Amino acid sequence: MSQHIDAIVIGAGLAGLVAATEAAEAGLHVVIVDQESEANLGGQAFWSLGGLFMVDTPEQRRLGVKDSFDLAWADWQGSAGFDRDEDHWPQKWARAYVEFAAGDKRDWLRGLGLSLFPIVGWAERGGVDASSHGNSVPRFHVTWGTGPGVVEIFERRARALEETGKISFKFRHQVDDLIIENGSAVGVSGSILAPDDAPRGAPTNRDVTGEFELRAGAVIICSGGIGGNLDLVRQSWPERLGTAPETMIKGVPAHVDGRMISISEAAGVNTINKDRMWHYVEGVRNWNPIWPDHAIRILPGPSSMWFDATGQRMKAPNYPGYDSLGSLHDILETGYDYSWFVLTQSIIKKEFALSGSEQNPDLTGRNWKMVAGRAIGPKATGPVEAFKEHGEDFAVAETLDALVDKMNAIAGKNLIDANVLRRQIEDRDRQIDNKFSKDQQIMGLRTFRNYIGDKLLRTAKPHKILDPKHGPLIAVRLNILTRKTLGGIETDLGGRCFVQEDGRGARVMTGLYAAGEVSGFGGGGYHGYRALEGTFLGGCLFSGRQAGRAAAADLKPT
Repeated sequence: MSQHIDAIVIGAGLAGLVAATEAAEAGLHVVIVDQESEANLGGQAFWSLGGLFMVDTPEQRRLGVKDSFDLAWADWQGSAGFDRDEDHWPQKWARAYVEFAAGDKRDWLRGLGLSLFPIVGWAERGGVDASSHGNSVPRFHVTWGTGPGVVEIFERRARALEETGKISFKFRHQVDDLIIENGSAVGVSGSILAPDDAPRGAPTNRDVTGEFELRAGAVIICSGGIGGNLDLVRQSWPERLGTAPETMIKGVPAHVDGRMISISEAAGVNTINKDRMWHYVEGVRNWNPIWPDHAIRILPGPSSMWFDATGQRMKAPNYPGYDSLGSLHDILETGYDYSWFVLTQSIIKKEFALSGSEQNPDLTGRNWKMVAGRAIGPKATGPVEAFKEHGEDFAVAETLDALVDKMNAIAGKNLIDANVLRRQIEDRDRQIDNKFSKDQQIMGLRTFRNYIGDKLLRTAKPHKILDPKHGPLIAVRLNILTRKTLGGIETDLGGRCFVQEDGRGARVMTGLYAAGEVSGFGGGGYHGYRALEGTFLGGCLFSGRQAGRAAAADLKPT
């Protein structure tokens, strides 16, 4: 390059775009390198629903939600369960992030042009007690425009800075090594990959056509996690969750390969909490896939009955939307790696949402007329109905006997007895006759309908599963879906990477920073063991901003 380079950002995902634009706006000349093509600018964030964890917002207050930093921080600590010496920096990051979410996060994003859908979602509801994991109140703010709407803001910033020469992009540049001299990071080297015109998210070639080397005063690693690499997921799988499932499907593209984690370790960078991860149990195979083993997560409301692979009802608090990690553990305890939802057309119409920007054309396309269609008529959204019709994990029938036959056919095993399933459903249905109940799931869904957001869009009116007026009956096989890495490169609050020394980071490596999922979204794992949702995009935004600003402050722009 003819121009001077101050900083190199590895990865053109959301964290990379934020870090690069923050550094460039502070005066640095920045080069963004990415192994993928320009079509993948924005990385995983493009495919997301655009959910953002925020605290005590006008959107919450308009819906009657009383939230505060103290409540959110208590929820975070109860979910994180920090219990290791190496959680020193993750805890600092966690508190700083909750302060950000309760402070200038909303105003900062709105100042950049982001708009929010007015209904705040209630994700990861917990369901045990006030001191344990889960969100006490709804905090999941959906971006109007979903993931592409978030990416659009920072791509626009980056393109404007590209016009002024402050940012340059180098796509199809795969980093193979960090250049470390005298204990400091001074650049990167790697392979130039052959052009590839595959569409966004689809696998690309790894044909090497040349080599490159770039040097700069700062290197910021924003390369993502390991969710697209099932071998690495299995290697990192913790014993506390049981045996890693034989079958997993991918909630992220294949380029989410975790390469930079081992490359960073080889350069002497310290990593922590690699056994902490966040995978979902409500994955369904995409009937129209973009990448191999492409999975979509169902974001369920609270009414579907949940059964294990043998047809036994999941025990409390394993209800839809309550506790992702606890449900994952209990499903794997059964000896199988899948489970079932059983529900009605009335439930799927009101309560089923699908993760992913492409599965929500109304929100992604900012189309209020389509949004209104969610509340009208007997059908679910178009994408949900398409999965119901074409998805290999979906069964639809008018009678329970016929439904069970289809469930057993999907599983390829006759594990479910129709009489046993019927008895459990009838026991549940008897609890609907009164407005009070001993069934904890029914108590919960009645409580959730006291929140106007759930009543309007996310929780069906309580009814009997076997009532034909609410049919047909629907069953969905739920698979384990890989998604997020909760551990990673240990950093201070500026995203500065720590050096390996006796198994722990004790000092920072001059010139090297990390942000986004590769750093556990901050510090090497600011979630601890569990996520409160809306904290993945938010973690990329916050850690990218911190790293970009710190690099600029450390370098003092030339």
